Amino acid sequence: MENRILPLAWLLLGLVELPAWAVQTRDVRDGATIEAIIAAHEPTRIRIEGGKIIDVVGNIYSSSNCAPKPADASLPVAPGAGTAVNPGGQLSLACDLAKGEIYIQPVGTAAKPINLFISSATATYTLRLNRAEVPADTIVISDKSARRQARAANAGGAAPARSATFIRSLKTMLMFMASEQVPDDVRMEERDEARLLWAEAEMKLIRQFEGRGLIGETYALSNISGAPLVLAEQEFDRDDGDVLAVAIDNLNLRPNESTRVYVIRAGE
Repeated sequence: MENRILPLAWLLLGLVELPAWAVQTRDVRDGATIEAIIAAHEPTRIRIEGGKIIDVVGNIYSSSNCAPKPADASLPVAPGAGTAVNPGGQLSLACDLAKGEIYIQPVGTAAKPINLFISSATATYTLRLNRAEVPADTIVISDKSARRQARAANAGGAAPARSATFIRSLKTMLMFMASEQVPDDVRMEERDEARLLWAEAEMKLIRQFEGRGLIGETYALSNISGAPLVLAEQEFDRDDGDVLAVAIDNLNLRPNESTRVYVIRAGE
């Protein structure tokens, strides 16, 4: 996880009276992109229903209280321990390690959406956050498939959950694709290949990434119809079932608007 922070009052959780939280519940699945509203001038709480947040990646300004106590193995491993300030960061962050929840607050006045990757022990979600003049709020990530998997595992049934290493590798590849900055062991290739999708959309494969057992594909998708176009990650799955994660910058396109679509599938 990267840099983060919240104002002093929010670091003293439990010593102050918290505001009454509203709730935005988002039903998702592993690899999905979630759109939500965050308060422009107040903290927003984010939690996973039936699980704990163990890692957060994004353009974080600074962080606090995000280092687990080494002596207590029962705490979640993550959200990192960085204390350095990132001057270009968009969010400050504080962690409640015992509950596996985080508190975020926008930094600066930029109006563009904020992207954040949040991981549990079994899945990674992409949050596309839009700031608005609203009171303090709570975002609840509800993943029914993850909860079913956990119940089955507890009952001695279904296959084990994906490893934390595998989840982190998907998240890292998404970050490489979004930033277009890749390490030596990942190959990036510029492409310009049209893909047939729907009559209402024009889609091109513009960039491909390969390495670490994964293949990442970045698409440019444009709404060429005269009506709004609503996208969903499931529409970019493949019949052969090798798609592992999908992220979309903008799920709602007006006529002539475009977005990036990131698809990660299994490599050789």
